[in-house]
Amino acid sequence: MYFIYACPLQIMDSCAIREITILPGHDKSGRTEQFQEIVIRPGDTISIVGPTGSGKTAFINDIEVFAQNDTATGRTVLVNGEIPPEEYIRDPSMKPVALITQNTKCLADLSVDTFLTMHVRARRIGNPEIVKETIDLANQFTGEQIQPTCRITALSGGQTRSLMVADAILISNAPLILLDEVENAGIFREKVIRVLKEHCKSVIFVTHDPLVSLLSDRRIVMRNGAVEKVLEPKGEERQILEFVERIDVTLCLFRERIRAGELLTGQGMSV
Repeated sequence: MYFIYACPLQIMDSCAIREITILPGHDKSGRTEQFQEIVIRPGDTISIVGPTGSGKTAFINDIEVFAQNDTATGRTVLVNGEIPPEEYIRDPSMKPVALITQNTKCLADLSVDTFLTMHVRARRIGNPEIVKETIDLANQFTGEQIQPTCRITALSGGQTRSLMVADAILISNAPLILLDEVENAGIFREKVIRVLKEHCKSVIFVTHDPLVSLLSDRRIVMRNGAVEKVLEPKGEERQILEFVERIDVTLCLFRERIRAGELLTGQGMSV
């Protein structure tokens, strides 16, 4: 997927989105999904999990296009309990959803600061510091620091995804952010989740990562193209989460030592 900014005529009002509701469709065999509705509200963190080919990406694609029983899944997506306005569907500049995938790329061969400045002008944002703030925020998500003068097309996958997430939070001000398996693209997942919550953004992760799943408020389990169940742990997995976090810290330390050209020893292996 190529990420291309539209030139919006007005700034998205994220406060106008109180909730997004997904109504059931059917699985690959035509059987109706066994849930009444799934409601997403500001600040919600949701993981979509399941085997490869189970319909995870199709689920977020339905949200991104505001499906109206017109996709292969037969689902319907409502905004504030109603059919979304036509401009949400047809006008990219008005879409309150940002979709970021592992394959997200920028086609513009511009420097980072020039690229973001163009987007700020298109959004008619008056804050002169927002470009610097966006780059600073992106650099909290990646270990590879992004320089303002670096060309967009020269960024690594992790840098690109980090920049797109920061842009979606601060410049696009998207109320709902959909992240499709971006944990494999070199970004700090825990930091992304914490910042999204701080900005009261709704976020849905398509993920195979145990840590991302455990950090989410809810998990939607997919099977055969349909929602099989919705899990709300409510703290029941706290002990497992703490254990997985310790493992993740150790793996991150090893990763950085390998990148630095070190030989690994037993030091730091305790979890």
